[in-house]
Amino acid sequence: MTKHTPVLLGEAIRQLNLKGGDVVIDATLGGGGHSYEVLNKIGREGTLIAFDLDIEAIKRFAEIPSTKSQTPNLAYRQAGKSQSVSWRTNPKIQKVGNAYLVNENFAELKNVLAEIGIEKIDAILADLGWSSDQIENPEFGMSFMREGVLDMRYDRNQELTAKKIVNEYSQKDLEKIIERYGEERFAKNIAKRIIEYRKNHTIETTTQLADIVKNAVPPKNRYGKIDPATRTFQALRIETNKELENLEKFIPVAIDILNPEGRLAIITFHSLEDRIVKSIFRENAGGCVCPSDFPQCVCGKKPKVKLITKKPIAPESEEVFSNPRARSARLRVVEKEK
Repeated sequence: MTKHTPVLLGEAIRQLNLKGGDVVIDATLGGGGHSYEVLNKIGREGTLIAFDLDIEAIKRFAEIPSTKSQTPNLAYRQAGKSQSVSWRTNPKIQKVGNAYLVNENFAELKNVLAEIGIEKIDAILADLGWSSDQIENPEFGMSFMREGVLDMRYDRNQELTAKKIVNEYSQKDLEKIIERYGEERFAKNIAKRIIEYRKNHTIETTTQLADIVKNAVPPKNRYGKIDPATRTFQALRIETNKELENLEKFIPVAIDILNPEGRLAIITFHSLEDRIVKSIFRENAGGCVCPSDFPQCVCGKKPKVKLITKKPIAPESEEVFSNPRARSARLRVVEKEK
């Protein structure tokens, strides 16, 4: 049973302009909330392709009870019974009715589609927030609010962990990632304190690291609205999973595989992600880049998409009240040109 509440659910689904028979990608399955609604919209004739690096998220979605009231039209449920899961040659891709569940990073989008045999997509959604199931599971080590192993991997098979980063990266590299990915003004002090601590102790747990960070910032900054460990934990999660690099790879490919008038919607949760999405969307929405004094265009560049959201869509106050983790969410949408 998932504990995750999907953010901007109604607005994201509305912006995708879904219809029966569409082929849709949910690039970040998570708790499956967005995917359930996608399946309801596209019906039995449609196809869902859902990605997640967390195999547990894939398993939960594949085994969802057929009695779940908000998903009456799931094409892989018949007569109240679950169909058997079909595994393809690639064990990371499983087929459940009209849904492909893919245990891969969304940056591998093009390769996965080639293996499935699908070339073009009608709509793509990516919710970049971490799942509540991961935050509340101490085995992931995502939260400084509870004791857990310092892991932070979405893909449990990869070698790089947050523990490896804090115990093996140089002071210079630690300072760089904490400042860049955490936008932390005390990055130098935090990196220095980590190096000092690990001279005598291995940093093993989330609470160990949170205490190190807390003691590295000035006393007056330790008890504000935002926990002093927040930005450092964000930086380590981004570095561990190469989140920004994968996002930069994903967006141009996602735009290229869209059908004309197909839409790409991305929900971000911090400024680093939003800047990347905004920049790539605008770059692909731009046309001719010739100097203004040229009598005619010689570059031949034409817009690939049009911006549907000139400004990002934020959650309504009611959603933030019921789900505080939604407060920083921002939705941007583009549509493929004809």
